[in-house]
This record gives sequence, C-alpha cells and structure tokens, in this order.
Amino acid sequence: MSMKTLFLIASTSILITACNLGSNSTPTENTTDVNAIAAPASLTFEVVKVHAHDTTAYTEGLEWNGNVLIESSGNYNQSKIRLLDSNLKDIVKPVKLGAEYFGEGTTLFNGKIYQLTWKEHKVFVYDAKTLKKINELSWPYEGWGMTHNDTAIIINTGGSNIYFVDPNTFNVTKTLGVFNNYGYVSNINELEYVDGKLYGNIYMTDNIIQIDPISGRVIAIADMSNLLAIVGVKNDPRVKDPGNVLNGIAYHKNKGTFFVTGKDWPVMVELRFK
Repeated sequence: MSMKTLFLIASTSILITACNLGSNSTPTENTTDVNAIAAPASLTFEVVKVHAHDTTAYTEGLEWNGNVLIESSGNYNQSKIRLLDSNLKDIVKPVKLGAEYFGEGTTLFNGKIYQLTWKEHKVFVYDAKTLKKINELSWPYEGWGMTHNDTAIIINTGGSNIYFVDPNTFNVTKTLGVFNNYGYVSNINELEYVDGKLYGNIYMTDNIIQIDPISGRVIAIADMSNLLAIVGVKNDPRVKDPGNVLNGIAYHKNKGTFFVTGKDWPVMVELRFK
C-alpha cells in the first residue's frame, strides 16, 4: 500500500470521526457576549413640590449652594447670573452679561461661582455671596454644562465628552466619553454631580441620564416627557418654541431632592428619583 493511499485512508478516518463527533455532540460554548454593555435602567421619579419659575429665564445652569439657588440663563442680550432664595426670589441684584455674551452652565467651587459662555470662550468668576465679578478665565471650546466634584470642575461642550478641569487654570486633567449600549451619547447639556454620579440633560430631548463618572457608562435614564402635564402646566412652552426644552438640574442636599426646569418654563419642579 502506497504512502499516498495510507494518507487518504487516515484523512478519511479523521474526517468521519470529526463529523460523527459534530453530529452527536452538544454545543458547550457560551453564546452570551460577556462584553455586551447593559442597557440603562429606567429612572423613575415622584413630584414633591411645584415652584413658580421666571418665564424670561432661558435656563442653562442650576445649582444649590445650601439654601441659595444659583441660576445662569442664556440668549444674547438677556443672559444673567442670579442668586435665589428658597422661594426663588432674588437675594441680590442679578448680574446681566454684556450683549455679546450667551450665558451657559454654572457651578460653585471653593466659594466662587463659575459661569460659562457659549461661543465666546470666556468663563466669568464671581463672589458666591455678592456676585461681584472677581476673575475671567479662558475656555477653548464651546461652553454648555458645568458642575464639580471635590477636586475638579466638570464641563461638557455639547458632544459626548465630559472634561474634568483644574479650577485655577482651567486646564483639562481628564476627558471622559459618555456611552450607552448603542454607542456614544451626544448633546449632553446641563450637569449635576450627586453622590458619586453625574446627571445630565440631553439637549432637545426630555431625558435626564445618570452617568458613571469613572467609566462614562450611562447607568439609568429618566423620561420626563410628561412632566409638565403631571404638574398641570396647560401652556407648554415647547409648543411656542421647540427650543424651550427641559434643562436645569440642581440637587438640594439638605432636602435630598432635585429641582428641574426648562428654558423659559413657568415652573421648577422639585422631585425625588426612585
């Protein structure tokens, strides 16, 4: 028997054995993708109280400092920074920005209030009690939302990236991409940092997302499309102008509640996430 014949017999035997094993065996491989990204959970809420809100305030930034609410509003020739009491009344005279500036997100850090501008690359710094302007800083990108943790100011620019910034120099120390199970999430707007999690409005939607600030993954999402109907607002400001979207998240630490509103909305809604 030639070597060629022996090779053919051996090959055929191996093939038959392999086929028999394939036909009689049970698949044992795990078909679950262990790297799959979990879809965000549903973040539900309950309304605690409804507060009247200034309908001329095109809200861009919102943050509580104890019992004082800091609100930054936008639009050219209308932008302001304000300090409000628990009844949402002005404590000091609001500071109006120059007509060439469009006010954006705001946050408090070490006794100073920081306010972004949209396309003007300016960051205004104020005394937290008097709103006296004490400094101006530069920001190279568009300014959208702003918040802070214990060590950094946190900013976004309307895309999917969130930037951790040195409060003194405004140099970026960390960049975080925000993503869900479908990919990166764009149009992140107003921000709030609470108990190790980031909350963000998504521009032109009625959604607030909860973000893991370490990985950037969207953990949960709150659908607030029916919020105005729930609190009895009959004239929806979004009908008048589609740009009057949900925007503004402020956590009141003493109460354990969130305050949310929108651009030119007649109400600010105090609520708890569940």
